[in-house]
Parts: sequence; structure tokens; C-alpha cells
Amino acid sequence: MRETDLYPALKAFLEARDYEVKAEIHSCDIVARKDDGPPLIIEMKRALSLQLIFQAVDRLALSETVFVAIARPKRALPREAAKLCRRLGLGLLVVSSSGSVEVLAEPGPYAPRKSKPRQQRLLKEFTKRHGDPNLGGSVGTKLMTAYKQDALRCLNHLQSHGPTKLSALREATRVDRAANILRDNHYGWFQRAGRGIYELTHAGHAATATFTTHISALTRGPQSLS
Repeated sequence: MRETDLYPALKAFLEARDYEVKAEIHSCDIVARKDDGPPLIIEMKRALSLQLIFQAVDRLALSETVFVAIARPKRALPREAAKLCRRLGLGLLVVSSSGSVEVLAEPGPYAPRKSKPRQQRLLKEFTKRHGDPNLGGSVGTKLMTAYKQDALRCLNHLQSHGPTKLSALREATRVDRAANILRDNHYGWFQRAGRGIYELTHAGHAATATFTTHISALTRGPQSLS
């Protein structure tokens, strides 16, 4: 589908909603107007691109009602595409090969709904994480989390003291979720040595060598674990 193939479908879509439609007005691909209202502007491209977004953002100086229009891709558009358009105050239209037009986003001021639970999880992880152990922008690498740091505190204590009662371990390490960490055993480091008593597995003993630098940083105080 060529870019010009989008125009007849978009023109028909707008005219069905009582707009007068004209193409290529002062560099705008499509300008439409209903009665004496403000202009509605559409910028077209075969696919969503930064160039299209830049053009549409520039058109916001001419109208508050600006859409970007693209041909329907073979694969579904990611949700972030409509979210980005809404964030910028733009609308998003998708035109199928049959000529149907779907509105994925309406133009207008962006007012995202805040997620209190997600914010609380973010701040909890920020507060509980010791130091700054990860490198920003890392991809495909295992990250150090507050949970793993707590597990390393438990690991270090069991390595130093041998089989330990859960209550004593929790008190010594000050890891409130020690019971969950030992029970879930996400990393395979821990095993029961008796009722309410835990010790390290072979994997746990090996991990003490693997994470020596991180464990040392945890015991030194609030410094980076890198």
C-alpha cells in the first residue's frame, strides 16, 4: 500500500462524520473542517516512524486535533504506539487494505492514571536495595535485586555459622523475609537441617565464592556492590 492509497479511505472516514476534507494544505497531508470549527489535521505514512511523529508534533502549532495515520501492519502494533501518541497529544489512525479506518488513539491532553501499587513497589525496591550494584542500560545480564541481597545475607550467615535456627538467622541478619527466602529457596542455596533449622546446599557453598564481592560490600555498609 502506497502512502497516497491511505487518502481515499481517510477522506471517506472524515466525510462520513460531516467534515469537509482537502489534501496538501500548507504541507499538511490532510486538513478537514466541520462547520466553522478548528481544523483537524492528519499526517500520513505507510508505517509509524519518528519522522511522522515529528511532523505531527509540529502540526500541533496549527491545531489541537492532529492525527497520524498509517497502513495496518502485518503484525499488531505494540500498545506503546498508541500510548506514545496519546502522551504527545496526538491521535492514531490505522487504515486497512480494504479501506476501513480504526481509531487507536484520540488526540488531546495526556493525563495518565497513576498506579499507586506500581509506584510503591518501585520505591520499596529502591529503598531496600543496598548501594547501586547494577550498571544502567544492562541487557541480558542478571541483575542484583534487594531480594537477592537479602538472600546473600542469609547465605553469608549460614556460611559463617553453620546450621542455624530461623529465628536466630532472622535476628542476626535483620532480614524480615528470611523465612520466605529459605522456604522458597529460589536460588537453590538453602536446605532444612532440622525442624526450623537451615544450612547451605552444595550450590550455596559455591555461591559464597561466586558472590564474594557482593557479600563483602553488604557487610561493609552502604556502598556500591559493583
